[in-house]
Amino acid sequence: MRIGILSYHFPPEPAFIPGSLAEELAARGHEVRVLTGFPDYPGGHVYPGWRQRWRHLTRSERLTVRRVPRYAGGDGSTGARMASHLSFAGSVAMVGRRYLADVDVLYVFQLPATTFATAALLRMLGRVPTVLHVQDLWLEEGVVGDGAQRQRWPGRLATTMRRVLREADALAVTAPSMRDLVLAGGVDPDRVRVVLNWTDERIFQPVRPSRAAQGFVRRDGRCVVMHAGTIGVRQGLETAVRAAAALDGRTDLVLVGSGAEERRVRGLAAELRAENVRFVERRSPVDMPELYAAADYQLVMLRDLPELRGTVPGKLQAALACAAPVIASAGGDTVELVERARAGLSCPPEDWATLADRFWLASTIPAAARSEMGQRGREVYLREMSLRAGVDRVEDLLNQVAAARHRG
Repeated sequence: MRIGILSYHFPPEPAFIPGSLAEELAARGHEVRVLTGFPDYPGGHVYPGWRQRWRHLTRSERLTVRRVPRYAGGDGSTGARMASHLSFAGSVAMVGRRYLADVDVLYVFQLPATTFATAALLRMLGRVPTVLHVQDLWLEEGVVGDGAQRQRWPGRLATTMRRVLREADALAVTAPSMRDLVLAGGVDPDRVRVVLNWTDERIFQPVRPSRAAQGFVRRDGRCVVMHAGTIGVRQGLETAVRAAAALDGRTDLVLVGSGAEERRVRGLAAELRAENVRFVERRSPVDMPELYAAADYQLVMLRDLPELRGTVPGKLQAALACAAPVIASAGGDTVELVERARAGLSCPPEDWATLADRFWLASTIPAAARSEMGQRGREVYLREMSLRAGVDRVEDLLNQVAAARHRG
């Protein structure tokens, strides 16, 4: 088939889902055309060595990538984000009709940032069947921003997202609970399929820890629980700090990464005098498998928010792919996956006392049993979440909607 791909982010940005999907579909014999922006994530500034321009095209065998300009403000404000979203939609509208006119099917890596561009393409391409791979939902108006933006932008985004979800020929959602949220928005159940995300398998594989990684992560032979990734509002890592502080002397909590809540979390650790809580600056993804292997458990945290119950954070797939046992403090699908795979321990979100109990229990489990947890998790990853499994499901959806539209 001739497959069009619309994605707000694309490699060299850390966007391995659309990037690896495009490469794999091309390797399977399809002609793939990607429409995306210039790389600016996460800093909001175009990467060094790149210059935004209209005619930027790269080609390899069966894979073509066209990049279009968008606003790159870099200040992280609501206004700057919306300017980026709308400018990307405008650029897509200008070039999308010609660039994607003769594709057999369109795949959209659907983030909130892509919503306005998706709406523009659905209007312009008309009869081209479309599959949305929904990564995050914004179906309620919510309250964000300042002044006039506080009401206007969330309402427009939510309204537009609901419309594109109903208009697409098929939806792939990243968790079972997200399917329930989509169906509550009025989407036909026959058009929705669960396709769990995969991780970057070129990086995240089981490895043996180097001596340097061991020295970086471990001390005094204590049990090490590691959280790797964003220290943000969604993670609620204050709960983990309180749990670790209750077990000072038995378990170390190592937080690798940074984020908007880092100062708050550091302040709490200092207030509690939690000397067993250590902070490590953000590391390159290629360093992480060795750090995973040097720790005893990977910690997956999500706050108790309705919109997060249908979210499976990418760090879970990365940990399972590396055969690392997991401690999950979350609700919904994340905990269900860990429990079904028997890949570690779990507890309800935002309950520091219960999480402290899990930390204590984790410290008593022998190394051989931890290794078995990790192996079970990797087996489930390979069967249900791997690149091959995910692309098989996406390719099947693309074939189905293309054939159905052709028959129609």
